[in-house]
Amino acid sequence: MTQKTLKLEDLSQFTGTEYWYRHALVDQVVFTDGVKYMAETGGAYWLIDEIALPQKFVRAIKAERFQVWKLEVRADHSAELTCGDGNGNVVFTKVIEFTDFPLTAIELWFTDNTILLPSEY
Repeated sequence: MTQKTLKLEDLSQFTGTEYWYRHALVDQVVFTDGVKYMAETGGAYWLIDEIALPQKFVRAIKAERFQVWKLEVRADHSAELTCGDGNGNVVFTKVIEFTDFPLTAIELWFTDNTILLPSEY
């Protein structure tokens, strides 16, 4: 098992991206350096999948041009993943039965087929 070393303050160093990484299953979706760092150091490539796959299959999500994704991890290691429209309206919610994600919460944005950290916008 790999040690998950992700810290919230580490993510603030990302203010843009040099590279875009194409999602393996949804090839029109790309993600930034900061999101790749989050996935590698937090063991959270699954979180990228949870954002990318609904872009193809969930009509309510596909309809939103700008999306705010929030993962909130509970003390029992379950979590709730929500997708909002950026105006406080929740479009989609999913319960995650178990996660070992190292942060208690994270927010990612999706726009123009790109998953990014808010600081990279």
